[in-house]
Amino acid sequence: MIRSAYIHIPFCEHICHYCDFNKMFLKGQPVDEYLFALEKEMQLALKMNPTDQLHTIFVGGGTPTSLNESQLKLLCTMIEKNLPYQNDVEFTFEANPGDLSIEKLKILHTYGVNRISFGVQSFNEELLKKIGRTHKPSDVYDSIENAQKAGFHNISIDLIYGLPGQTLEDFHITLQKALEIGLPHYSGYSLIVEPKTVFYNLMQKGKLNLPPQEIEAQMYELLMEKMDQHGLHQYEISNFAKKDFESRHNLTYWNNEEYYGFGAGAHGYVNGMRVANYGPLKKYMEPISLGNLPYIEKHKVSDMERMEEEMFLGLRKTSGVELAAFEKKFGQSLTELFKEQMIDLTKRGLITIDNGSLKLTHKGKLLGNEVFGSFIGVI
Repeated sequence: MIRSAYIHIPFCEHICHYCDFNKMFLKGQPVDEYLFALEKEMQLALKMNPTDQLHTIFVGGGTPTSLNESQLKLLCTMIEKNLPYQNDVEFTFEANPGDLSIEKLKILHTYGVNRISFGVQSFNEELLKKIGRTHKPSDVYDSIENAQKAGFHNISIDLIYGLPGQTLEDFHITLQKALEIGLPHYSGYSLIVEPKTVFYNLMQKGKLNLPPQEIEAQMYELLMEKMDQHGLHQYEISNFAKKDFESRHNLTYWNNEEYYGFGAGAHGYVNGMRVANYGPLKKYMEPISLGNLPYIEKHKVSDMERMEEEMFLGLRKTSGVELAAFEKKFGQSLTELFKEQMIDLTKRGLITIDNGSLKLTHKGKLLGNEVFGSFIGVI
């Protein structure tokens, strides 16, 4: 049974230099038409693959809070009307600091949204400008204060390290400022330069001054150290939380469970099938108007792929992949199936078996992508 839904709102008031998600400038877009198509997609998807109860809903983008108040109300009404969820659902909205007025916060709170994730990225104003962000550090404090006044207690912020021109000291200051706020959840990601982004084009021209790899590794070590000092448990390679504030929605992905993906460019995992929607609005809305789901891609996941996914997604969690649970789920022994990989990675000090689970070591966390890649295409 599907327990999670991701909803994509592709509109932004500005485009960040590192972002490769499906997004477009808000101005002049058929936002209301898009929302009506989104509602119809929800109805079609649930008719085809029904669920009785969602445990998590995550509205991401783009910038969902770039919608105006009446559009935000319309979106929340549609979700309430079409998606079955219980009172203890984890209902998250992504937001940009400075974008979220008191009125919008009240609308979200009224409709049962109970978690806000702010894209802060840095507390260094110069760096923010350099990466194409329009908010200032002062907007972060104001937005969090307003969210708390509106009744939100489950608040998370995203930070990015390894940014162009960023020093270890810069990142240290950002971490200190972020942790002083005392939130229950933080995410810290290293910059990945993706094709079709401003940063990618600059890199191709040799104009992107990124910190050396060893400095980026030190930034990650610092992130883990500071989070631990502030009582935030690292439950996934890039995510840290106080007890009971882990992102239940993101754990859906890392536990390799199924979820709906609604909206232009959204991905889903439904009925053993990985699906991807059309990104351009016209191409997304056209099939829906004809009563069809807007899939550009459908892929039936084989048993082999499911086992590989279980490994490279599950190893992202600090709790790792439980050996007995793997065998129960797939009827095969993890240690037999990936014997060679495990011998090699253990020798190199990147993985360990602890308490019946296969986990990354500290060194393994620093070389996570290398470890994950070891389990792809090997069965």
